[in-house]
Amino acid sequence: MYEEYYGLKSRPFSKTPDPKFLFMSKEHNEALARLQYGVEERELVLMTGEIGTGKTTLSRALIDTLDENFKPILIINPRLSPTQFLKLLAKRLGIEKPSYFKADLVEEVSEALYSHYEKGICPVIIIDEAQLIPGKGTFDEIRLLTNCQLDDQSLFSLILIGQPELRKRLAKKHYEPLLQRVSIHYHLKQLDFDETCSYIKHRLSVAGTDDEIFTEEALEEIFKYSEGVPRKINNLAANSLLEGFGKEVSPIGRDVVFDVAQDMYLVD
Repeated sequence: MYEEYYGLKSRPFSKTPDPKFLFMSKEHNEALARLQYGVEERELVLMTGEIGTGKTTLSRALIDTLDENFKPILIINPRLSPTQFLKLLAKRLGIEKPSYFKADLVEEVSEALYSHYEKGICPVIIIDEAQLIPGKGTFDEIRLLTNCQLDDQSLFSLILIGQPELRKRLAKKHYEPLLQRVSIHYHLKQLDFDETCSYIKHRLSVAGTDDEIFTEEALEEIFKYSEGVPRKINNLAANSLLEGFGKEVSPIGRDVVFDVAQDMYLVD
């Protein structure tokens, strides 16, 4: 719709976590570096952030950096009982018909992890939206899984990604045995104004244009109503492009963004 009008080859503010659109702010650079370090050292990593700050996109970017010596195992729906979690993990590790009983599953997973180690492959288990893990039992299986190690190194790396409530949950006393095993902690923050402007210009450039599509005042409005959260920035910018196209406005000014923010119930 609006792509041709604004000289774009693709939609710059899509909701899908496409790594090619990843804007590496100082926060995102630091987060990715810690994730990479955790993978290389086979550590347990905990990364949290508010909704829409780019956690999932970072996990995809991390996967794109891994070579053939690593096997990414991405779990995006962790609403799993302990047995369901072990069965899913067993399948992702190449076990075609996982056992029915949990004790047998644990043994199969352990053997599969060691088999990968013998082949020179390090599984990288990434659990996204980990705050949705339903009970302590599944967290206990995750903790016990970290016992699969040799004298000098673990057989895999594990990354827990979630919203801030994940950190609060793990801070409770009965989760302390798992929290003590987390070697790397990182909380991803929102973008500041300059980063918001750079973020928008970066995504527009990747989509095919370096033209000033938004005025400075429009960028200020986007930052004001998005609070520097990338997903909110995407929603405001995408809808502003639609609104601007409908009104045949270029560049897009403050009034267009304000109207969009009102439609999105962001204006008090």
